[in-house]
Amino acid sequence: MASSTSLVFVAMVLVSLTTTAFGLQWDDIAPSIAEEICKEVECGKGNCKADGSFPLGFTCECDAGWKRTRDQDLEDDLHFLPCVIPNCTLNYGSCQPAPPPVPEKEIPRNLSAFDPCYWAYCGEGTCTKNRTHTHTCQCNPGFFNLLNVSAFPCYSECTLGSDCSRLGIKVANSTSGGVDGNNNTNQATSYLPGKFQWLIISMVSFGLVLWK
Repeated sequence: MASSTSLVFVAMVLVSLTTTAFGLQWDDIAPSIAEEICKEVECGKGNCKADGSFPLGFTCECDAGWKRTRDQDLEDDLHFLPCVIPNCTLNYGSCQPAPPPVPEKEIPRNLSAFDPCYWAYCGEGTCTKNRTHTHTCQCNPGFFNLLNVSAFPCYSECTLGSDCSRLGIKVANSTSGGVDGNNNTNQATSYLPGKFQWLIISMVSFGLVLWK
C-alpha cells in the first residue's frame, strides 16, 4: 500500500510540473484524465472540478450553505476536502459541547498533508481513515452523521438550528456508522482509489516523456 501511495503522489507531482513548465492547460493535455478524476471523487455537498494546477488535480466547489472546514482562513487552501460543514445555526450547550477552537496545524511536508483525518472535523465522533484514502466519522452514542452520510460530522438533533432545514439537513435516527438502508457506507472524498491506478500509471508515463 505504501508503494502505491508513493506512486500516486509522484504521478500528481509530475503532471503538475509538466503543465507548469510547458504552460499547458489541464484540459488541453489530458481532457480524459480530467474527466476520469471527477468520476472518482465525492465532494459531499459540492461539485468536483478538475484542475491540474492543484496537487491532486481537482477541487471541491461547495454548494451554497456548505463549506470544507470550520476555519474560514483555511477554506481557500484545502480545496481537496469535501463540503461537509453546514453554514447554519448550531446550538451548542446542553445538547452538545461547543467544539474547541480550530487548532493551528502546520502543513505536513509529506503524504500526511493528504490524510483526510489530519484535516477533517467529525463533531462528536472519531475520524477513521480507510484504505482508499477516504474517511468516515464514527459517532459517539447519542449523536448522528448529518444527512446519514458517514463522512459528515456527528451532531445531536437538538444542536441543529431551524435554519439548517433550508440545507436539507435532518439528523437520522440510525446507527452511528452512517450506513444506509442498503448497508453501503457513504464516504468522503475518494482521492485516488485502487481502481484508479491504471490512470496514474498513464500519467507517470506521460510526465516522463515530456521531461525527456
